Amino acid sequence: MQPIQSQDIQLRINHLADKDIYVHLELTSGAYAHHYDSSKHPASAFISNAAIRYTQGSISGTGPYRVGLKTTQGWIYAEGLTHIDEQDQERLILAGHDTQGKLVVALQLSREMF
Repeated sequence: MQPIQSQDIQLRINHLADKDIYVHLELTSGAYAHHYDSSKHPASAFISNAAIRYTQGSISGTGPYRVGLKTTQGWIYAEGLTHIDEQDQERLILAGHDTQGKLVVALQLSREMF
């Protein structure tokens, strides 16, 4: 994975707009965080292969980044993104890693199911 270059991500977001795509979105503060430190509140969210179509999308921030996708029914939003999988040109795979390199958030968009 490589650090995000926002102008490149915006072009890829624009390319997928107004198309039927699948989204994978996950967020975790560490499912087992509470086991190691009882002061940490474990939290997570996960959705995979949800079929969507967005009419508008954007990346903002100076790093970590935010990506918002406006669908016909509402919004999909991910914040804390730091890296992109540049090897995968068919799918947009973004991730956010903490200072220890652990995954905190992932947003993936694809024309095919994951």
